[in-house]
Parts: sequence; structure tokens; C-alpha cells
Amino acid sequence: MHPFRKAVENRDAAAIEALLAEDVVFTSPVAFKPYAGKAITAAILRGVMRVFEDFAYEREIANPDGRDHALVFGATVNGRRIQGCDFLHFDEEGRIDEFTVMVRPLSAAQALAEAMGAQFDRIAREAAEGTGA
Repeated sequence: MHPFRKAVENRDAAAIEALLAEDVVFTSPVAFKPYAGKAITAAILRGVMRVFEDFAYEREIANPDGRDHALVFGATVNGRRIQGCDFLHFDEEGRIDEFTVMVRPLSAAQALAEAMGAQFDRIAREAAEGTGA
């Protein structure tokens, strides 16, 4: 099991953040513009942990050099079942420098957008303060 998967499944926000590169770029399934930087990415991931219910990774796929991983997941958000995949790229130090999420179906993606929109003031505040509070 990949350390990122283990950290997510343990809901260990500190371990997740430790695996992010300072210059990580997070591409959301529901936002047009990617987010750059460790603080905002960590805050977004904490927000996701707050809105996803019964989250579980179902499959882990890796390329032979270990620098690219795809983690297929399922969860519920606002009563909608969502399927998705986290696409991770790792830098030379083994930290995540590219993080792209894709989800389906559209109705679940819309529920996710709504739930994360409700979190975004808190996410922005956490990112600015550099805290998980």
C-alpha cells in the first residue's frame, strides 16, 4: 500500500501534508484553474475529508518507476455516490508534485462542487494561516 493511500485511509492530515511537495499543483475535478502550492492543496484535501462520507480506495495502479500512481476511490457526498481517481506524480524526493482528481457521475461532481464551495472560506483561511484548524 502506498504511503499516501495509507495516510488518507487513516485520515492523517499531517501525514498527507508531509507527502506534498512545496510546489505541488492540485487540479480539481470541479474548478477550472489548478491550485498551486502545498498550503492550499493541504487545506483542500482537509476539506475533502470533511465532505466525503464512507470514502475508500478500491484500487491502486502504479507505473514501473513508481513516480506515477492512480488511486481509484468511491465515496458519498451529500447523498450522492461518487466514483473517482486520484492521479499522483512524485518528484525526485518522493513528494507529490502533481495531484489531479477526476470524478463521475455528473450529479455527484455537482454535489461535490456544492459541498466544497461551502467549505471554501474555511479552506482559504486554513491555507493563509498554514494551519489545519
